[in-house]
Amino acid sequence: MSTQNISTDNLRKIALFGYFSLLFFMPLWLLVLSPSESLSTSTTLILFTLPLLFPLKGLLQGNPYTYAWANFIVLIYFLHSLTTLWVLPSDMPWAILELIFASAMFLGCSYYAKYKGQELGLSIRKPKKDKLS
Repeated sequence: MSTQNISTDNLRKIALFGYFSLLFFMPLWLLVLSPSESLSTSTTLILFTLPLLFPLKGLLQGNPYTYAWANFIVLIYFLHSLTTLWVLPSDMPWAILELIFASAMFLGCSYYAKYKGQELGLSIRKPKKDKLS
């Protein structure tokens, strides 16, 4: 258990909530709630669902490295939600939901990777060596 105010278990739950919310919400929004006339169903699924499937195994296993690199994927959904908010006011409620889910995933993944990595003794930094000058 982590000594931080919020446990790594809770951070993982927040990350997974955001992740699975995006995974189910994006096809629902783009295929049912507000389908695009310019994108086909298969294109929509490939562009907005496939990227989320890459980290699935590592997220379910609780791998802190997967939680760290999954943040690169969630940036797609930040960009999409913010762009939609700017250019398509009619989809504002859906874009806000996407932004909330992406934010939950981003924050949960970031802090889970940090604190779980510390618990496991993992580090991305190389230890400093003493200089013998």
